[in-house]
Amino acid sequence: MIEILYEDDHLVAVHKPSGLLVHRSWLDRHETQFAMQMTRDLVGCHVFPVHRLDRPTSGVLLFTKSAETANALMEQMVARTVEKRYLALVRGYVDEAGELDYPLKRELDDIADKRANPDQAPQEAVTRYRPLARVELPFEVGRYPTARYTLMAMEPLTGRKHQLRRHMAHLRHPIIGDTTHGDRHHNKFYRAQFGRQRLWLMNKAMGLDHPVSGERLWLEAPMEAEWLALFERFGWPTSDDAYLSRSWGD
Repeated sequence: MIEILYEDDHLVAVHKPSGLLVHRSWLDRHETQFAMQMTRDLVGCHVFPVHRLDRPTSGVLLFTKSAETANALMEQMVARTVEKRYLALVRGYVDEAGELDYPLKRELDDIADKRANPDQAPQEAVTRYRPLARVELPFEVGRYPTARYTLMAMEPLTGRKHQLRRHMAHLRHPIIGDTTHGDRHHNKFYRAQFGRQRLWLMNKAMGLDHPVSGERLWLEAPMEAEWLALFERFGWPTSDDAYLSRSWGD
């Protein structure tokens, strides 16, 4: 269920599937499988998470093997020297690349954040985005006679909760499968037409300085089979090489 993408004496990066929690949570007390526990069992030692992936988001998930290296990587996160590159499938045509600087209010959980101030000022949130491919399907969804979608490359420059999902919704191009900020008509269409019920968002790659050696690491997840099956239906390339994240800026 989890694939190791990279491992050394200090770090381990895994490919988390959509639907898997990173660690135990009181919000999902009935769950028995967690990426953190599964990674620990694979590598034979305790691991420390250094960033979040929402449960429905798949892709690169990085752990360290000590608290010291976790703290060093957290400092890189704060300094914004860690690159994260995501793929997402969104509603509608996005014609141009851009950068969205749109502050977001903190999303509060009813129980976990019950003592938090609901009137906090919005936090800085910046996302770069670029369209990679587009498709128009001959199906009426909602009030339009056809359905248009764009495959997006996205790079969050800040790390706010649900940032990519909320930013794309703000641009009126919600991510398909997003049940909180998305479009229910298109989510329903994908479930019915393609038999897939998931958030179409993937952390494709991460770039970071190794916290011990200082070497620049590039950690990339291969394309998942369900994405490639969808791309085949769309007439898009289905080779993993066609979606390597380092080519997105070309």
